[in-house]
Amino acid sequence: MRAIRVASAALLTATALALTAPPASAAVAGEENITSFGFRVTPSTIAAGGQVTLSVDGCEHNTKVTSGVFDDVTIPKGQSSATAMVFWDAKPGAMYEVTFTCGQESGTTDLTIVGGGNPSHHPTPHHTRGVKAGVGGSSGGFDGQQLALGGALIAGVLGTAYYWTRRRTGQDES
Repeated sequence: MRAIRVASAALLTATALALTAPPASAAVAGEENITSFGFRVTPSTIAAGGQVTLSVDGCEHNTKVTSGVFDDVTIPKGQSSATAMVFWDAKPGAMYEVTFTCGQESGTTDLTIVGGGNPSHHPTPHHTRGVKAGVGGSSGGFDGQQLALGGALIAGVLGTAYYWTRRRTGQDES
């Protein structure tokens, strides 16, 4: 009988913990980027000061490529790629949004900066767009309301498990 009570309490606790876990993001990668043309940044992860290749497929116009981490680039109609130099002062670990605009359509992708750039090179600020922040599901802080709700759910499950364990014990002895 004791094994059944312990298993029931463990199952209730596991259920409570599963219910208090933060929900996973249900966004589908690229869902917002359904365009009639293809685009990509290669490599998608680079060090500050590095060179990226901006590629486009199926665009019948000039393609304008913008980002807060390199100067604006235009890929002329009929060409499929161009290159851009990532700013030396790009923040390591940051993710920058890169926007490709073909005619009236736009699509975005991300460019992640790794490592450090050249610390002796300090260019004058020539870009106005900032880092794409808040991506990755981490807000960097605690949400008191969610913590309180999680604690209450766990306490409730543990209290219920204790109640049923004690109740059954009392019934077994009579």
